[in-house]
Amino acid sequence: MTNSRFRKRFVVARRLPSPRVVNLKIDIASDGETATFRLSGCIEEDHLVALQAEVQRYRPRLVFDLAEATLVDLAVVRFLAAHEGEGVELLRCPRYIREWIARERMQGTRRTDA
Repeated sequence: MTNSRFRKRFVVARRLPSPRVVNLKIDIASDGETATFRLSGCIEEDHLVALQAEVQRYRPRLVFDLAEATLVDLAVVRFLAAHEGEGVELLRCPRYIREWIARERMQGTRRTDA
């Protein structure tokens, strides 16, 4: 997929108390049937409202390309797991995120079995 196919660019950024800036970059490519969200950088719970708003605009067929996701938190892992359960494809998902999703699902299964 080339950058020329990415028709919409959405950038979310927030400043932390330290001088470090945490960015999430979302590039969205749509061919009319499937929308691919290329998520780059650090994804935190604070980004989920904006991300969910974009997800609602591009339903029903979605792909999250996570190759350039560098850091996620627990809320994001749960968000990804829930969307994958609803049919969203997690493309090029980093191993640590995939393993964390699996652990969250196992813990959720244990909670419902108890």
